[in-house]
Parts: sequence; C-alpha cells; structure tokens
Amino acid sequence: MPNSTALPLVILSEQFARLPGIGMKTAQRLAYHVVSLPDEEAKAFADAIMNAHSSIHECGICCNLTDQRICPVCSDDMRDTSTICVVETPKDITAFERTNEYHGVYHVLHGLISPLDGITPDMIRIKELLSRISKGDVKEVIMATNPTVEGEATAMYISKLIKPLGIKVTRLAFGLPIGGTLEFADEVTLFKALENRSEIG
Repeated sequence: MPNSTALPLVILSEQFARLPGIGMKTAQRLAYHVVSLPDEEAKAFADAIMNAHSSIHECGICCNLTDQRICPVCSDDMRDTSTICVVETPKDITAFERTNEYHGVYHVLHGLISPLDGITPDMIRIKELLSRISKGDVKEVIMATNPTVEGEATAMYISKLIKPLGIKVTRLAFGLPIGGTLEFADEVTLFKALENRSEIG
C-alpha cells in the first residue's frame, strides 16, 4: 500500500523527531502545523533557526551560549568573579538566574564524564575551567552538576583537580530527588540547595 503522506512532510516529521523529548506523533503534529503556516511565518521560523545556529557560540570565558564575544554574566562588573558555579548545560544557568540569589559567575561543562557513553574528561570544558582558576582570583568552586551517577563522578573528578590548588570546592545540598535535574527544579529548592552547599572532601 503506497504511503499517503507527502515525502517532504515525512522528512520534516523525522527532523522534528530528532529533537530531545519529541516522539513521532508530536513530530508529525509539528510538521503539519509548520506546513500550514503562511509563507511569511514559515520563513520567519526557518530564519530564526538559521540565525540562532550561525550567531550563537560559546562565551570566551565561561563557555555559556551567547551571541556576543563575552556573555552578559561575564561582562557584568557587579558579579563576584571569586565564586564559580560549575554546571552541565547552559539551561542550568537559566535555572540559577531565576532564583535571583546567586551573584557569582558560571562555567558550563557542556556534558558530563561518562565512560559508558565514551565521554572522557578531555571532551568537556574542564581545561577551560582550570585555565580560569589558574589566573588566581577564584576562592570557591561550586559543583552544581545534577545528582546522577555521571554528575557525581564529574564533580568528584574536578574536585580532585582543584583541591590541591588550595581552592574551596563545594557541592550543592540537594533537596532534589536523586536522578533529578536542575533544569526542572523550582526556585526555592534550588536556592536552598545553593545556600546549604557543603565542601567536597
């Protein structure tokens, strides 16, 4: 029996299905919606994707995503550069910023150490973190990786590299469920985890 769906629609659905958290049924709904858009809206949607893809890159200091050479946090003179909060993804920074309680700076690893998935320490932004610390004004590094096996392993690995430098390394006091993620934590839980962080080792 021949496929009743037009090939371009199938291809578009498959592209949506490649996005995280999007199943095939949702992908098909999105594809049908995009196809039904007026030409102007469809072009604006496509242009927004291409513009984001071409103009967004990593901040030259913290590795967060930005369209400037230096991200807004790193370029803010009011931030406390002696405290670095280390997170897995740029989305985690957004979660912390919602609390309005953290005034230090960040460092984005863009992943976690996971030998089972073939992700080794040199594949995430650990070298960049150590380079920042070597400049001498850092007093505390907060390991804010998620409370998963990979998150814990990454926190311990980085802690062992930093501790000999005489810098305080702390870990969030998670009021989060084990296996949970920072991205979905509410502001109060995240603030309490930050406030009650404890030193590693």
